[in-house]
Amino acid sequence: MISIKYATKEDTNFWFTLDAHMSEKEYYLKVNENRAYIIYDDHKPIGIMRYNLFWDNLPFLTMIHLDESYQGKGFGKEAMLFWENEMRNLGYGVVMTSTQADEEAQHFYRKLGYKDNGCLVMDLPQVKQPLEIFLIKEL
Repeated sequence: MISIKYATKEDTNFWFTLDAHMSEKEYYLKVNENRAYIIYDDHKPIGIMRYNLFWDNLPFLTMIHLDESYQGKGFGKEAMLFWENEMRNLGYGVVMTSTQADEEAQHFYRKLGYKDNGCLVMDLPQVKQPLEIFLIKEL
């Protein structure tokens, strides 16, 4: 059974088994702002989710990641619905996320009702990556 709770400082070690893209300092900021979550199957932590505010007013999911053995089993969908409901309860009417064009996540988000809403080319050597697709959804 899935449950989702705000991440705490005690979750730091688990968090960084799944997220190598964020500094520990930034993690603690997310924890303090309740913008990081741990996803559980029963009482076992299986995934993480985090967001920030794009333009300081639009919830932007910056990461959802499940342990590989839990992917494709509905946990991600449930976590997204939880997050969308959280954002709705906070008074937001639109949410946003992104994914690289070479990642399968774009199909996951589209199945959940997200619409393509532009892209970004990151071609400087320090940040070079495939095309980043932005997706948006009205709640």
